[in-house]
Amino acid sequence: MNIKKYMPTLVCGFSAAVLSTVPGIKNFSCCLIVPGAAVFSIMLDKRINNSNEKIQLGKAIGFGFLTGLVATIFITTFEMLLTFFTRSNDIVQSLPEVENMMRDLKMGQMMTESIKIMKSMAKEIQTNGFSFIYLFMILSSNIIINSVFGMIGGVLGMSLSNRNVKEDNTEL
Repeated sequence: MNIKKYMPTLVCGFSAAVLSTVPGIKNFSCCLIVPGAAVFSIMLDKRINNSNEKIQLGKAIGFGFLTGLVATIFITTFEMLLTFFTRSNDIVQSLPEVENMMRDLKMGQMMTESIKIMKSMAKEIQTNGFSFIYLFMILSSNIIINSVFGMIGGVLGMSLSNRNVKEDNTEL
């Protein structure tokens, strides 16, 4: 296995995850940080391999997907560690407001079951620092969101990278 091939996605995915733990920046994780990391991973790959060739669409989407996947793994790990040590997270803190909002929507039995699940999840987090429901919820949503936005960033990185290739070839 050629580790050099996957190093840009690992480094950029980890960097995106670290930035995603910062409270103010955390909200922009999916739509700015992960695509930016995918763009940067493509640029980093070209620099590491000292390549001046055009990036193909498949490679760009693959790099974006892998960067999003690595970011998801580390984001979820960091979130679960923070939740374990603090015994709190955004779900626990916003549960009363969410419950009031759901009661205002008057959704019936579905609302009461949802609130029951959220309360049990919050109780597990507050007592144990861990909840399988929360882990599943955050992992599944991050996989989907970060992979999609990572692939979008990969295509953007391909576009930027290939634009530079065209400019370099016209100067010769």
